[in-house]
Amino acid sequence: MLYKIKETTAQIITELYRDGQPDKAVLASLRNAPTIASQHAQAVWPLLMAKLNESQLSQSGVPTRAEVAVYTAIRFYAIHQQANHTQSVSASAYGHGAEGETFFAALARLRGIEGLRTAMDRRVQPLLATTNSAGIINELSHLVSILKANGGSQKVDYAWLAQDLYGLQGSYEQASQVRLRWGQQYFWVKQSVKVEGEKTND
Repeated sequence: MLYKIKETTAQIITELYRDGQPDKAVLASLRNAPTIASQHAQAVWPLLMAKLNESQLSQSGVPTRAEVAVYTAIRFYAIHQQANHTQSVSASAYGHGAEGETFFAALARLRGIEGLRTAMDRRVQPLLATTNSAGIINELSHLVSILKANGGSQKVDYAWLAQDLYGLQGSYEQASQVRLRWGQQYFWVKQSVKVEGEKTND
């Protein structure tokens, strides 16, 4: 199921980007629709629902975990992609030829910028402590806007984020694992290794 969520999200983003000729109307609707049940979200329903398996679709009108995860990730992509016409801001963070990075690794880059660390930590730390998935998604939307404003050209693995959002809505254990991964990606700092006796050239 997790692989399918990631794969489906990547396919939808590819179709939205359309090789540099993005579907501006659908992307605009996504940005203006905070949830899949919003009226503006109906513009993306044909594409979204055609890609999901029947078992992933709601039978009651209450969005499924899969619908929420995929929709939220492609909405975040739409926010990040806005006004960027030169390249897609979404790319895989893993595998051969990976050009992207995970969402929280991208936020970690911002954390490393002088003057941004305190502001970033004030948003991210409470998010990682939150157990309500709707609250987390709402806070993530603000972080996407911050990422766009400060590092708009970064490529983020939004398909992987969809997979995480699916797990976030699962059991307490699954949600805890997702939050731990996010914390690891955000707080980990690459250590520079100094070789003893190494000389530097001035």
